[in-house]
Amino acid sequence: MLTAIYPGSFDPITNGHLDVIGRASRLADRLVVGVLLNANKNPLFPIEERVELTREAVRQYPNIEVTHFDGLLVEFAEREQARIIVRGIRAISDYEFELQMALMNRRLKPDLETVFLMASEHHSFVSSRIIKEVARLGGDVRDMVPAHVDARLRARFQRSES
Repeated sequence: MLTAIYPGSFDPITNGHLDVIGRASRLADRLVVGVLLNANKNPLFPIEERVELTREAVRQYPNIEVTHFDGLLVEFAEREQARIIVRGIRAISDYEFELQMALMNRRLKPDLETVFLMASEHHSFVSSRIIKEVARLGGDVRDMVPAHVDARLRARFQRSES
C-alpha cells in the first residue's frame, strides 16, 4: 500500500488545498493530511478546530485520513509509513522554498520522495493568509473555501469585532 502525506497548517483549509488533496488522493492508496502544530505561527484556529474543518472538507474521500503533528516532517512521514510527501506549488516563490525543504527532507530521509503538484490556475492566488485577511475585512471568500469554513470565518470575525 502506497501512503503519501500532505502537510500544512490549513489555517483554514481552502479550495486550493482541496484541489491538491483531490489530485493527490488519486496518486496513493492512502493519503494522510497532516495539520501542522507550529509553535512559530499564531493561527486563527486552534489545532483541534483546524483538524475538524479539514476532516469535514475531505469526508468524501475514502482513502484520506486527517491528523495533526508537530516536529520534523520526516518523523511524521515515518510514523505514517509514508513514502511520498505531496506539496502544492502556486508560484515560483513557493517553488524556491519548497525545493529547499524537499532537499533537506531528502537529506534527512533519502527514501522519502517529494512530489510537487501545481495549483490549478483557478486557485493559484489563494492562500490561507489572504483568505483570513479578506474575511477579517468583511470580504466575500465563499468561492475560495468550503461552505463550512466560510461560516466559521464569518462567526470568528463577527465575534472578534463585538
